[in-house]
Amino acid sequence: MNTTHLPVHREPTLRVIPMPRDTNTVGDIFGGWLMAQVDLAASVAAARRAAGRVATVAVNGLSFKVPVFVGDLVSVYAEVSAVGTTSMTIEVEVYAERGWRDRTHYGQIVKVTEATVIYVALDDDGHPRPVPPRKKA
Repeated sequence: MNTTHLPVHREPTLRVIPMPRDTNTVGDIFGGWLMAQVDLAASVAAARRAAGRVATVAVNGLSFKVPVFVGDLVSVYAEVSAVGTTSMTIEVEVYAERGWRDRTHYGQIVKVTEATVIYVALDDDGHPRPVPPRKKA
């Protein structure tokens, strides 16, 4: 298993520790649980950029590289990579810090998945609306 480092100069959008209730029958974390974390983190980035309500339109290129285990510290990074009239593309990377349950691998960091998630900005009635221009700093 190749170890890596967490992204430098970036803060994770979400950090979570999976629990035993999140596992399948062999003790690995369900892919659906991990997909939910990807969607949650991506929705934060999308809602911030859209300045309001958003909805998931598509998840593209989701690939599971290695399993996630109970007790891993999972860090999810989400960034807006493109903005259309009403839609946004969010790039997501997920890393697991091993060793919380197994001291042999303490501190080992692995990239467990990545995905591209598309969102649409919604108005109060649930209809697509334009993504506002980026505010100047």
